[in-house]
Amino acid sequence: MTRVAVVLFNLGGPDRLEAVEPFLRNLFYDPAIVRLPAPMRWILARLIAHRRGPVARDIYRQIGGASPIRANTEAQAAALQEVLGGDFRVFVAMRHWHPFSAETAAAVKAWSPERILLLPLYPQFSTTTTRSSYRAWKKAVDAVGLAVPTRLLCCYPTDTGFAAAIAEPLRRALEEMPPSTRVLFSAHGLPQKIVDAGDPYPWQVQRSVDAVRTALGRDCEAVICYQSRVGPLQWLEPSIDAEIRRAGAVRRPLIVVPIAFVSEHSETLVELDRDYRRLADEVSVPSYRRLATVGTAPLFIAGLARLVREMLGQEPGTGTADGKRLCPSDYRDCPYSTGTCG
Repeated sequence: MTRVAVVLFNLGGPDRLEAVEPFLRNLFYDPAIVRLPAPMRWILARLIAHRRGPVARDIYRQIGGASPIRANTEAQAAALQEVLGGDFRVFVAMRHWHPFSAETAAAVKAWSPERILLLPLYPQFSTTTTRSSYRAWKKAVDAVGLAVPTRLLCCYPTDTGFAAAIAEPLRRALEEMPPSTRVLFSAHGLPQKIVDAGDPYPWQVQRSVDAVRTALGRDCEAVICYQSRVGPLQWLEPSIDAEIRRAGAVRRPLIVVPIAFVSEHSETLVELDRDYRRLADEVSVPSYRRLATVGTAPLFIAGLARLVREMLGQEPGTGTADGKRLCPSDYRDCPYSTGTCG
């Protein structure tokens, strides 16, 4: 059998409090995040990291002094490895903290695979996530001389495993809540100017919500909203805080569903669980319930395994619109995101 390396992309997070500022510098130096020339971007990244460092350290201190995203991602890798079996080996490559793509590319090369499959843990494509991670990976493999046939799965916003892993606990939660409950599907925000430049992220978030509602098999009042806004730019709307205030004004119970996060980290454990819960209490939301991310849910992991096998052609035509989510290496002809991937 062919030896296949599966590389999971994720953004990463600081693994100790001392790593918070270096992580922030890496994040804001990313040209996909801050779209300025390199010298200006480096200066701005250092300023932002220095100013946001104390607040960010306090956030990570509340969740044990580090981001859980690496441990969560490695747990997902282990779960996927178990389902795929011995001819596969699953690696993790983070964008802004360890293990960086350079580290992972060296480990993949040492394992000597015959094929490499790149699987982002971003169900919805964005230039700020998937494209940024892929460009870092390309640079890393070129540096270590890893020349192996490679395929990228650009996105899977409507994958049945992903949708079912969200719909199943949502169905149970709705059964336990009053009929007047409103569902907030919360996604990480994005500056509007990035969307205006052609990023398909909000369109794909909408597709994910549609897929979850179909898998849910029942009607519910639902709103897509965005969190984690930073700085004075115009961001995608509506914001989650505006939707929480709107629910409070009419005394509607809320279920908050992370729709673009597949593992827990500061945006879920602190923003959703602490900050927005506190806001909900302040504006008299009768009940505020946050669903967990899909994590290692068997339905989600099984969906990832199916996607991996489809990438190899072992299960052609099952849920992938005949492979339309498989992008060429430069993205430019990706039909699933209507040609706007890259």
